[in-house]
Amino acid sequence: MPRLLLDTYVLLALLRQDFERQFPAISNYFRLGQFTGFVSVATLWEIAIKSRLGKLDVGVPVSDMPSNVRSGGLEILGIEVAHVLHTLDPEPPTRDPFDRLLLAQCHVEGLMLVTVDRALVDHPLAFRL
Repeated sequence: MPRLLLDTYVLLALLRQDFERQFPAISNYFRLGQFTGFVSVATLWEIAIKSRLGKLDVGVPVSDMPSNVRSGGLEILGIEVAHVLHTLDPEPPTRDPFDRLLLAQCHVEGLMLVTVDRALVDHPLAFRL
């Protein structure tokens, strides 16, 4: 059973209850329970920062995100020293520290990243149906 880490864009679709429409193939995995899903604390942090700056409308109160994630059957993955210090190979073509941290978490924890980010979809750690 695949172990999947959802990136920010994918999590936002889930929180906004637009997941099925945007990601029909992955939503089938959800319905059938065909994977173990994770959301990184880094993703929650990124969303909280952008929401508080007025750059992002989450669709739910930021304080409700953890309970919404858990009620959606996902686990929250903390940030560990090994994640922060991990060197990625190959290096992703992005300078975004959140993206790099998500990929490092995937490598260290044996996860695949569910993403539609053009800078990440071709990375070996990106999940493909």
